[in-house]
Amino acid sequence: MHGPSEDDLHAHFEALLAAGRQIEPRDWMPDGYRRMVLRQIAQHSHSEIIGMQPEGAWLTRAPSLHRKASLLAKVQDEAGHGLYLYAAAETLGADRANLLDALHRGHQRYAATFNHPALTWADTGAIAWLTDGAAVVNQAPLCHTSYGPYARAMRRVCQEEAFHVRQGYDVLWSLCQGTPEQKEMAQDAVNRWWLPAVALMFGPPDTAAGGADARTAAMGAAVSRRSMAWGIKQHTNDELRQRFVDNCVPQAERLGVTLPDPAIRWNEERGHYDFSAVDWQQFRDELADDSACARQRLAHRVAAHENGAWVREAVDAYAAYSAAHRAREETP
Repeated sequence: MHGPSEDDLHAHFEALLAAGRQIEPRDWMPDGYRRMVLRQIAQHSHSEIIGMQPEGAWLTRAPSLHRKASLLAKVQDEAGHGLYLYAAAETLGADRANLLDALHRGHQRYAATFNHPALTWADTGAIAWLTDGAAVVNQAPLCHTSYGPYARAMRRVCQEEAFHVRQGYDVLWSLCQGTPEQKEMAQDAVNRWWLPAVALMFGPPDTAAGGADARTAAMGAAVSRRSMAWGIKQHTNDELRQRFVDNCVPQAERLGVTLPDPAIRWNEERGHYDFSAVDWQQFRDELADDSACARQRLAHRVAAHENGAWVREAVDAYAAYSAAHRAREETP
């Protein structure tokens, strides 16, 4: 007796999506859906791991024990996010070691936002307020993405990221209430992290009017349409970018910092803030995979992985020993 045909399986898959049901690892799914979800989860998990580096560089230079403890907790959270997401990727048949190998060899990407140096203590605040703030806007809808394990991982990730945003805001608030030099430091960090957050945390625009050339816009729009049709994404990149800007402008006003975009102004007709189109060529040039900072980030990640090999070997050896011990006990 023959099982269901591929057409029947595809129809069932589409029916689950149409009903708002989530796809689980045991469910049949098209190869294209599996590849798209896996690609997104892999890039997301790699970004969490690489994203530890800019702030982690300030752990030994934090200005107080309180700030050091809170920053350490944040960096640990980011490591945990990477682990949740690698586990979600494994439910799609991926091997974690292979994913890390692809990252280390440059065969898989991470968010280029982090190919940007953290020059002062204020950068830790700007990173958390801006890039984590962008992450919350970008990732909150993923709590309802169509792939179940990814959605469940994102619920915890987003809870922690929302706390990180407040943490970063508090760092900048303290600096802005301090000496003129401290406020200047905060403004300088915001100046440097604003555009990477606006641009790279959301990906290419969906229209050429968003500041991209026609080819980039067409590619971004095609990916967004397919992803939204499968319920992986719920909003376009441009919609999420606008939501982020709308969130940040009043927060910047309360902080007393100026967002480095003279085009920002309230548009009564649209009910949103206007802002400048992103110069995508600038980011291709400055934050490319072969930039000095990108090479440094990846080299640091590879060195950390190699230095930790003995831990993984010890865990594997203990697991093998425990399994052999249990087998001996269970043998009559």
